[in-house]
Amino acid sequence: MHLLEQRILRDGKVLEGNVLKVDGFLNHCIDPAFSLEMGKEFYRLYKDSGVNKILTIEASGIGLACMTGLVFNCSVLFAKKRASKNISNDVYCYEIPSYTHGNTNTVVVSREYLGPEDRVLILDDFLATGAALDGLIHIALQAKSTVVGCGVAIEKAFQDGGERIRRQGYRVESLARISFMSPQEIRFAPD
Repeated sequence: MHLLEQRILRDGKVLEGNVLKVDGFLNHCIDPAFSLEMGKEFYRLYKDSGVNKILTIEASGIGLACMTGLVFNCSVLFAKKRASKNISNDVYCYEIPSYTHGNTNTVVVSREYLGPEDRVLILDDFLATGAALDGLIHIALQAKSTVVGCGVAIEKAFQDGGERIRRQGYRVESLARISFMSPQEIRFAPD
């Protein structure tokens, strides 16, 4: 998505540790109109897949997932990184290491909201190691849901996560694929 690549070049900053800071429009301070355009692109890519549920992980994937849910006219469900009093103990759970935060979270999804009737599109803001997508796929499989594919705003194509998920047989569509990044330069993989 050329529009996203241009926004990354304009507003993104590469920090130490291969961290791309795009929190001014994607995952901290969210640009809703821009997120809606990304949602429309995910719809274009997956409109014939029978998506009836979008699954993401808190917190940075929620904004993009909600805008995409509007376009698909379906529910958005997010895996919570910590148990809370408003979720029963009847949950699917999976441990997911976080590249960005350097920790492991046991994420949970209530069994009430995910089941065999669901055709799930998994969305996230970033794909690097693939750990978040792996975890969300495992949760969907626990629910006996059908994973129609994964959508990612930004894939770090120089890391192995995307290819590893694709080798498992899952469709992964990334709106921007970065092949190289440094504080001085960001290069995108060809389409």
